[in-house]
Amino acid sequence: MAELTYRDAVAAGIAQEMERDQNVVFLGEDVAHAGGVFKATVGLIERFGPLRVRDCPISEQAIIGAAMGAAMTGLRPIAEIMFSDFFAVCWDMIANEIAKARYMTNGQMAMPLVIRTANGGGSRFGAQHSQSVENWAMMIPGLKVVAPAFPADVKGLLAAAVRDPDPVIFFEQKSLYSLKGEVPDGEYVDELGKAKVLRHGKDCTIVALAAMVHRALEAAEVLEREHGISCTVVDVRSLVPLDTQTILSEVAKTGRLVTVEENPRLCGWGAEIASIVADECFWELDGPIIRITTPHVPLPSADLLEDHTMPSAERIVRELRAKLD
Repeated sequence: MAELTYRDAVAAGIAQEMERDQNVVFLGEDVAHAGGVFKATVGLIERFGPLRVRDCPISEQAIIGAAMGAAMTGLRPIAEIMFSDFFAVCWDMIANEIAKARYMTNGQMAMPLVIRTANGGGSRFGAQHSQSVENWAMMIPGLKVVAPAFPADVKGLLAAAVRDPDPVIFFEQKSLYSLKGEVPDGEYVDELGKAKVLRHGKDCTIVALAAMVHRALEAAEVLEREHGISCTVVDVRSLVPLDTQTILSEVAKTGRLVTVEENPRLCGWGAEIASIVADECFWELDGPIIRITTPHVPLPSADLLEDHTMPSAERIVRELRAKLD
């Protein structure tokens, strides 16, 4: 195992798949010689050359249009949209064309492409560059949606996404890029649609995604050490496909569900999980479902305001103490 940062795991996952399959190509803004605006693609242009690693104009529509055409004609493109907020610029092609191609052609056409993007807050980029929009993608039939929390998951899930025959939206939480962790050497491929239970407890099940996984784990440690509240923590990892079996199983064991979501509360992914849990294991619940989310507001850029708005470990501890004691 090698210790890599989250950003280096991105480059490692892309390089693994480009080395394995000559049909894998990579395109986006500043992804070649600049190594990406977040330095997550350093070294790829030197290794694979300008035909397979392409810098694009500042046009999200051009990037997605080129990737869509490439996928239609037999390549397996990886396209980078610099900030997930910019999906709004090219959403028609993603939601109405890429997501619908297999259905509209009665399965005659596959759309094997990955759209990578930096998602979420915590880096002081302001309201137009800090949104957590995984729920935008989750609601579109035909798209798979992945959001890893650890470097090893970045490499393994990115490889699985590239090999998948369907379009995958791959959300990289930008405040995690410097996070370090052990990553398997050599070829490593994970499985889409599998959550991970990172911690076992008896009093409640916390379900979290991306950066919120780390805050949930920190809160769980404090809750057990200082307040005697024992929490299971589940890293969802993949919203589509969603591992309902793991989530329902862990909720049934503890009798309580808590979701920790970076996306705004209204129509967040946790609302869907809460609905599934209420439908499937209502009689196993010992109390109301708790959702801890960002409020339904644009994310501030001022550091104190941004930190106050996003769910923190301290807030998770405070809310669970109030509702579980």
